[in-house]
Parts: sequence; C-alpha cells; structure tokens
Amino acid sequence: MNRREFVRLGYATVIAAGAGKPRPGLGQSPAHPMSTLEPKATGHAADFSLRIAPTTVELAPQVVVSTIGYSDKVPGPLLRVREGQRVAVEVVNDTDVPEYVHWHGLFVPAEVDGAEEEGTPPVPPHGRRRYQFVAKPAGSRWYHSHTEAMLDLHRGAYTGQFGFLMIDPANDPGLYDQEVFLALREWEPYLSTMDQDEEQPGPNDPMPEKPAKSDPRPNGLEVSAPLYSINDKMLGAGEPLRVRPGQRVLMHLLNASASQIHRVALSGHSFQVIALDGNPVPAPQPVEVIEIAPGERVDAIVEMNQPGVWILGELRNVARQSGMGIVVEYANQQQRAQWSPPRKARWDYTIFGKTASHPAPDQTVDMVFEKVPGGPHGINHWLVNGKEYPHEREFVFRQGRRYRLVFHNRSDDSHPLHIHRHLFELVELNGKPTSGIKKDTVIVPAFGRAAVDLVADQPGLTLFHCHIQQHMDFGFKALFRYA
Repeated sequence: MNRREFVRLGYATVIAAGAGKPRPGLGQSPAHPMSTLEPKATGHAADFSLRIAPTTVELAPQVVVSTIGYSDKVPGPLLRVREGQRVAVEVVNDTDVPEYVHWHGLFVPAEVDGAEEEGTPPVPPHGRRRYQFVAKPAGSRWYHSHTEAMLDLHRGAYTGQFGFLMIDPANDPGLYDQEVFLALREWEPYLSTMDQDEEQPGPNDPMPEKPAKSDPRPNGLEVSAPLYSINDKMLGAGEPLRVRPGQRVLMHLLNASASQIHRVALSGHSFQVIALDGNPVPAPQPVEVIEIAPGERVDAIVEMNQPGVWILGELRNVARQSGMGIVVEYANQQQRAQWSPPRKARWDYTIFGKTASHPAPDQTVDMVFEKVPGGPHGINHWLVNGKEYPHEREFVFRQGRRYRLVFHNRSDDSHPLHIHRHLFELVELNGKPTSGIKKDTVIVPAFGRAAVDLVADQPGLTLFHCHIQQHMDFGFKALFRYA
C-alpha cells in the first residue's frame, strides 16, 4: 500500500461518517463559508489588504494541514469590486521568501500582473507591496501565488495562497436567490509515479496529434495528493450548503489545484452553465458534469427542484471519498446525503458556443507541446516548439493585430493552457469549430489540438504556460513580447 492509499483509506471513514449526519436547524437562512460576501472596495488609499503568512487549515476533525495563506483564510478573502473601479491592494509578506500575487484573468500592466517572467517586482520577505489596477473585465476572476516551486511542494500553487476576485458588471440582473463560491483543492502534495488523475480518453475520442509510434520511455514523477476539499473543508466536515425548493443558486466554481483536472456533479441536478472563466457564454446549456482544470472558473445556475440531501462532488470515487465534495441540504430534510453518478459525463466546450465565421487572422502561430519523460525516478520536462523556456524573441505580437494560436498537444496528458493579461476566443477543438467562447485558460486534451484567436491589445510582456505548476516549472511556458 503506497502513501496515497494509506492516507486516503485512513480519512475515508471520517468523511463518510460526516457526510451521513442529519443536520439541525434546517429552516434557517442559507449558510456556507463562502456565501457571505466581503465588503466591497471603498476607493480609499488601500481598498484591501492581504497578509501572506503561515497558517493551518482544519479540513476535518483531527485533519489539520499547515500551509501558507492569505490573511489566515483559505481561500483568502473574497475581493469584490465594480467593473472599472480603481483598486489598491496592500500585500504584506510575513514569510522569509519573496512572493508574487497574480491577478488571474485581469487586464493589467505587466509590472502589476504578478509574474516574475514579465518583470513584476516581488513582495519582498518581511516587506510589503501595493498592487494598483483598474478592475476589468467583469466576471469571476481570482488571485493566487505565482511563485516558482520546482521540487519544493510547500511553495507557489501547492500552498493555500489563492482567493476569489469578483468584478461586478455595471448591469447585473441578479436572476438568482443565493450565490456561493466553491474552490476545488488538493492538500499534502507528494511526488509519485502514478499518472495524473484525469478522465481516460474514450475509444472514439479524436486525437489529431497522436504520433504513429508511442514514446517507449517510462514516465517520470508527477505530483499527487491524498487529501481533497471544497474551500477549506473535506466532504461532510463543514457546514452544508443549505437551500430551499425552488431556489436558483448561482455557483462560482474555481479549480485552485496545482496539478489536477476535476469533474464534478450534483446528484439529481443539472448545472446551467452561463459563463466560462468569468465570461458569459453565447449559448448557456444544462450539463450534468462540469470539467474544470487548474486556473479555470465556471459559473452555473442550479435549479433546486429535487428536495433531499445530496452530494456535490468529484466523479472519481478516490477523490470524493478523500474529501472533494460538499453536502447540499434542502430545508426540513434529515436523511443521509446521497451520491449517484451522472448519466452523461462528457464535457464539451463547444456546446456553449455558436456557429459563426471568424475574421481572418493577421498571423497564425503554431505551438507544439511535447513531453521529455524523466524516467521512474526523474522529473518530466516539457518542450514548446522543441525547447524549454525561455524562448528569446521567438513569439512577438504587434499591437492591434489578430493572431490565431494553434496548440498541438503531442503528449499523453491534458493541459490547461493560460495566457496572462489577455482573453482569447476558442475557434476549434479537435476539429470541431465554435465561436463566441471567450476564455483565459483552455484544456487541450491528450494528443489533441485547439485553436484560439487573440487580439494583441495589452502591450507588454505576456506569459503563456500550462497551469499545472510542475509542468510550468519544468519548461512548459513561453514569453510573448510586443514589437
């Protein structure tokens, strides 16, 4: 029995017991750790403050992990502002190492974006730095550490340094009764020879980039984890999400993981997906399963029309039983929480798009991604167009031009690809065209291909990378420059 199995089985009893408890006080107003909003920014000298410091997270009774967090909260404080508002965030670093805070999905200058590669100054050890920016675009954004970790699994995205940043549009119809923020997360990461926990491709899945001959070299070490949570609690350990029949609940889902793609479902219910990465989709659709990769956000409305006590959780039994879930409890219901697998588990971005032609790009940029297996005791390295980072002046934008980036994934891993400080429009995924879907992070499946269109409208250094921390640290990134 390996370490993962030992820890998982040890905590499965605690989680299962907690998930089955009847909950008192069911007629009260909804209560969830992230359903109460933080005060909005006021426009004064420092609208928000964040303190980077060691903290502990009690995931479940007798399950406590040590990490680094923001302001003694995991997730960090919910920052909520108006679109177009000038915002100042004072960050104090109470650790012995420099840190970077990345404002994921925002249009901000490179020196504010929070990436060392773009020239952003760090928050010095036992020092402070003020980040100032105009809050745009509207939608579900987030903030997180962008510090390089390499083999130190106690730095960067492996820590609890992440939080929600909500930019409210000028006109929000508010067609919902309750709003909740749910971050998917793993804990206690370790290096393992196990493959990443993602959905295995089906026999009919298109793989346009699969080579005729497989790479015979053994795979290297990847990052696994034995514990999972939604926000700061394992399944059954925290307060349930309390709802009433007939309510419309707006769920803001975030994958704050450093390493894993997740698929979640809510037994007996469907998700009406209305936005991807904070951007409204052209064609909202109901789905039974949401697939969400590190860095991605999904906003969905759930109609509460199946009274009972249910589990919103990961499809994989090992992850759900190890904590990735939350109990959803209707008023006046006392039974044990129920889990039933969804009937349709496939995820397809393109169903949320529309059929329309795209303007011809001014230039097409092909980006080929390959894995260099590290062997059973080594670390995999990653190549972009045949080399690891850096790519000196290989990728150059000219302001105002439209670029089509074609991602060729010639590896057996799915990759969430993120571009800083810009939005892109999904044009094609594995040969299937679409239009109108705006994102900042996109999953390119194993041996798959995606094409996105981007307008170069944010001058300055722009980082591109896989949002899996280990992949980014070991070569999977590139820097776009403006001419």
